[in-house]
Amino acid sequence: MSDVDGDQGGQRPKSTFPTYMAEGEQLYHKGEYLKAVESYSTALTLQPDDKNCFVARSKCYLKMGDSENALKDAEASLKEDKEFFKGLYQKAEALYTMGDFEFALVFYHRGHKLRPELQEFRLGIQKAQEAIENSVGSPSSVKLENKGDLSFFRKGEEVKKGLPVSIIHTLRREQKQQNQKTTKSERTTKQLLGELYTDKEYLEKLLKDEDLVKGKMRGGERLQDLILNCITYLDTRTEFWHQQRPIYARERDRKLMQQKWNKSRQSPPSDPARFVLESLEDIDTALTSGNAEGSLKNARDVMKTVQGWSEKVVPNKKEVMGSLHSCIGNALIDLGDMDKALDHHQKDLELATQCKLSDAKSRALDNIGRVYARIGKFTQAIEVWEEKIPLVRSDLEKTWLFHEIGRCYLELRRHTEARDYGCRSLAAADEIADEKWQLNASVLVAQSELKLGNFNSSVSHFERALDRAKVLQDDFAMDAIQKVPSLLSSVLLGRLISSIS
Repeated sequence: MSDVDGDQGGQRPKSTFPTYMAEGEQLYHKGEYLKAVESYSTALTLQPDDKNCFVARSKCYLKMGDSENALKDAEASLKEDKEFFKGLYQKAEALYTMGDFEFALVFYHRGHKLRPELQEFRLGIQKAQEAIENSVGSPSSVKLENKGDLSFFRKGEEVKKGLPVSIIHTLRREQKQQNQKTTKSERTTKQLLGELYTDKEYLEKLLKDEDLVKGKMRGGERLQDLILNCITYLDTRTEFWHQQRPIYARERDRKLMQQKWNKSRQSPPSDPARFVLESLEDIDTALTSGNAEGSLKNARDVMKTVQGWSEKVVPNKKEVMGSLHSCIGNALIDLGDMDKALDHHQKDLELATQCKLSDAKSRALDNIGRVYARIGKFTQAIEVWEEKIPLVRSDLEKTWLFHEIGRCYLELRRHTEARDYGCRSLAAADEIADEKWQLNASVLVAQSELKLGNFNSSVSHFERALDRAKVLQDDFAMDAIQKVPSLLSSVLLGRLISSIS
C-alpha cells in the first residue's frame, strides 16, 4: 500500500508522514502487521526520529513474533527522551516476550512511576512478578529442612563406617520421586504444547533415524541440525509458557472464560485489570473489522460482568464503565440506532465528569457531537463540539473538529462562521502537512466563500483543493471540484459583461 521509491531512483515517498502513520495504524487494526511495518518504515524515512512511529512499528514486530526488532524500535523511541512512557512500556513488553522478566519488571516500574494512573504498567508489574516467581520460585515457598545426606557434618569415625541403611532408603525414595516428577513434567509439557506435542514427539523419533539425520537440505543445512533447532525452539517456548502462565492458571482461566457470561457467577477473574483490557481490545477489534453486532454483544456482556464487581476489585470502576458505554454507543451508531447511542455516550460523559477525566470527557463530547450531526441536530452538535475544543491535544484532532463544526455551520447557512472554522481547520492541517484534511478544509472554505459571494477567494480555494485531490489521486473529488471553478468563471464573466453594458 505504501508508495516508496526511495530505493529505486532515490525518489522520496509520494505521500506525507501522517498519511503513512494513519495507513500503518489501519493495517495494524486489521491484523496485517507486515504491511503495517512497511507503512511505518516509510513514515520513518520522512521523520527518522519520530518516537511514536518507532513504538507503533515495535508493536507490529511483537505481533509478528519478532521480539528483537521490537526491542530495537522501543529503544530507538527512548533515544532522545528516556522518560517517554510509551517507549518504556513497549520496551518492557518486548523484554517480557523475550523471557527477560527481571529487566521487563524494571521498565514496568519506571513507567508506573511516571504514569501511575495507567493500568498497563500495573498489569505489567503483576505479570512480570508472576513470571519471575514461576521460573525461580517465591522466597516464601523455600523451606530449609534437615533432610538428606548430612554425612559431611558428621564426625570422622562415623563417615568411615560407610553409608547407613537409612540413607540408602532415602536415596531410593528420592530416585522414585524424581521419576514421578519426570512423568509429571512430560504431562505438563504435553498440556503446554497442545497439538505441538505430537510434532515434538515426531521430531524426536526422526532423530533416531541415523540414515535420515545424515542427509542435507538443498541449501546445504544438515537435517540433524534442523531437527535439533526445532526441538530446542519447542523446549524454549514450553519453558516460557510455563513461566508466563502455569498449567493451573491456564486451566483456571479456561474455565473462567467458559463461565464468564454466567449471570450467577459472583467472583471476578484472578486479574480483573487484564480481563478488562483484553475485553476492550476485543470489542474495538470487532467494531473496526465491521462486526458492529458482535462488538455490541461483547460490550454488553462485559458491562454486566463489571457491574457485579465492587470498587475494591476494580478501583477505577466508573472509568471502566464509561469506556464500555462509549463502546456500546459507537456500535449502536454503526447499527443506526442513534437514540440509544446518544444515551450511552451521555452516560459516558456523566461518568467522565464525575471522575474528572479530561480524556474521557473529550471522547464523550466527540461522540455526542457525531450523533447530533448524524441526525441533523447541527446546533446541538456545534454546542457539544465547541465545549470539546479546550480538551483537544493534537493538531490532527483539531483539524477534524474545526472542519466538522464548520460543516454544521454551513448546514445552518451561517456561512461566515463556516468559513472561519474552515480556515482554522486548514491552518491545523497545514501545521501537520496532512493532505487529506487540507483537501477537506479547502473545500469547506471554498463553499463558504461561494455562499458569501466572495468568488475570487472561492475559486482560489477550490483550485487548492483540486491540487490536493490530484496528489491523493482522489478521482471522485477531482471530478466534483473541476466543475466548480469553470462554473464560477462563467458567473464572473457574466457579471463583468453586465457591468460593462
